[in-house]
Amino acid sequence: MNAQKTMEDICLKQDNGCDFAFSGRLFSECSWYDESQGTLTRQKLYVTENNEQVYYIVRSSGQERSRHAYKLFMRGDVCVIHNGVTEMALQFDMLMLAVRGLCGLDSGATPSLSMVEEMLKAANA
Repeated sequence: MNAQKTMEDICLKQDNGCDFAFSGRLFSECSWYDESQGTLTRQKLYVTENNEQVYYIVRSSGQERSRHAYKLFMRGDVCVIHNGVTEMALQFDMLMLAVRGLCGLDSGATPSLSMVEEMLKAANA
């Protein structure tokens, strides 16, 4: 099946006033409720037609709600994270160091895309 056929126009609302519009597809999603905080959190990960990733997180608690989207893409060996208004660039090695720390991987382990996909599938199962 051609991946381009599954792409659709998506527009994500954000609290920073900048809607995030792109052509892509939903890759993964999950949600959970924190009883102690009374907060529902929903996360979605999209892949764009340009093979970029868009991470969307919505938290709601009673009348309060927050909505944030972040596009991640590579520019050479630098990972760029853009929220629709500002962007931050991070060396890929530093990003992988952070991912290893957050995932509890050994310092020598470099997570591959398939490894990250398996972690997402396991988290969403």
